[in-house]
Amino acid sequence: MRVLLLFLTFLLAGPLQANPFAVKPDFLPVNEAFVLTHDRLENGQMRLHFQIKDGYYLYQKRLKFDGLPPEQHPPLPQAENHHDEFFGDSAVYRTELELLLPANASGELRLGWQGCADAGLCYPPQTTPIALGGAAAATPAADQASDQALAGTLQHDSLAWSLLAFFGLGLLLAFTPCSLPMLPILAGLVLGNGASARRGWWLAGVYVLSMALVYAALGVIAALLGASLQAWLQQPWLLGSLAGLFVLLALPMFGAFELQLPAALRDRLDRAGQGTRGGNLYGAALLGALSGLLLGPCMTAPLAGALLFIAQSGDVLQGALVLFALGLGMGVPLLLLVTLGNRYLPRPGAWMNLVKGLFGFVFLAMALYTVRGLLPETLVLALAGAWLIALGWAAWPALQRLPALRAIPLLGALWGGLLLVGAAAGGNDVWQPLQPFAGKSTATAPASGHDAFVTVSAPAELQRELDAAKARGQWVLVDYYADWCVSCKVMEKQVFARADVQASLDDVHLLRLDVTADSPASRELLQRYQVPGPPSLIWVGPEGEERRARRITGEIDAAGFLQHWAQTRSQG
Repeated sequence: MRVLLLFLTFLLAGPLQANPFAVKPDFLPVNEAFVLTHDRLENGQMRLHFQIKDGYYLYQKRLKFDGLPPEQHPPLPQAENHHDEFFGDSAVYRTELELLLPANASGELRLGWQGCADAGLCYPPQTTPIALGGAAAATPAADQASDQALAGTLQHDSLAWSLLAFFGLGLLLAFTPCSLPMLPILAGLVLGNGASARRGWWLAGVYVLSMALVYAALGVIAALLGASLQAWLQQPWLLGSLAGLFVLLALPMFGAFELQLPAALRDRLDRAGQGTRGGNLYGAALLGALSGLLLGPCMTAPLAGALLFIAQSGDVLQGALVLFALGLGMGVPLLLLVTLGNRYLPRPGAWMNLVKGLFGFVFLAMALYTVRGLLPETLVLALAGAWLIALGWAAWPALQRLPALRAIPLLGALWGGLLLVGAAAGGNDVWQPLQPFAGKSTATAPASGHDAFVTVSAPAELQRELDAAKARGQWVLVDYYADWCVSCKVMEKQVFARADVQASLDDVHLLRLDVTADSPASRELLQRYQVPGPPSLIWVGPEGEERRARRITGEIDAAGFLQHWAQTRSQG
């Protein structure tokens, strides 16, 4: 046991060490140069306080109070005059700035601000959401989980609160499709070995701990390497290999063969575990680490927020701990299901084969999901149809004792048949598989989504396009794109190629920032709006200011995009 603890301690120590070759930046991260706090006074007023580091200053004219009516804007204190190369003669604040909002201010304040350093750096405009309470409408849940809100939480809250917040987010991620393949692995480890309740807790706990340690290590590596790691992870050959691995994991679930570790490694683990009952702790640690590597979480706002925080602050220790808490949160529901849940499950029998078959279909679905952006849309539609037919065929006899439920696999198989027919006719819409037989599509525009965008690959080009749009008083949508980004290609086909989406963006200037190459220009474009990587969508208002709280990180469907854009425009 002491050897195991020493091994786990070594794993934890690795990702927490700062990069010995890293060069300390000349400038502080923006949220360290300008520390913003807020609290409620006894008289009901809300106090906003900026603590400004020496050598840095805030622009008075860049203070924005979106979400508040003009009569509730706070009076601005006297500022000092300053001349710089960015905005000429300006009024600025140094050392500190205190603002008082009236007691009747309610809703959510989107505080905009911008600062610079005397040494010659001007930070991008920032937007900080601040909940004021009251009866105003709350911000949608999706916005509350945005990457910037999470990064801000990490910057301003204590470590304990940050760990608690990301542990809770991990609990939510445990119920996403990305986490489902972990369940049969852990269930087989605990239930398949006939472990006692106490032994099951140990096995599941070591499994979850190892998985969380891998998340912490991968998160730190991803933050240190930036977009180059993301580019490598989305290479077609790697995605194809992962899909093949999912198929390989599915075959044993259908009884094709028994998947085992190599004989040499299996014998070594058996010798190490001689005398143990109900499974081996070393094997649990190994399987947990492999699960973290192979079946890690999808690109979600919580993970993006953690990576954004690490990149901005350079605090590798706190970043690793936060991602470790996220991994623990993802593993706890799995742990409870295979330990406490074991008491309420029937004894081993034929039902376990049904469960194995179900997870086999889950693995096949994950394989198709992984490579969906690499295959022709008609082929994806056909494979989805074949998957539904096979699932319905397998579920029909399993539900013979529940005739009321047999309509579900029957309907699924019928829909799968429609998908195959639609694919044979050249269709590509899973919800409208017979659209090719209805004539011209009303959902997809003749032109591709790519044609509607102006492609930009250099920072100077981006600035010229932004300046031109500002002069016209035009909204701008900035789309971070890369050839190796599978989600980017999916959104190009399924979101930006739709006629209704293009109609909603008719008066919006569309810019596509191509960061395919790992070059200084790409890194500067990513740094411009401090995004973790593509796909990321940035909204810039007619006055040239980003709506920071409204950005989209990761893949989104057409309906979600249209709703998001409508809310963004309505908020001005």
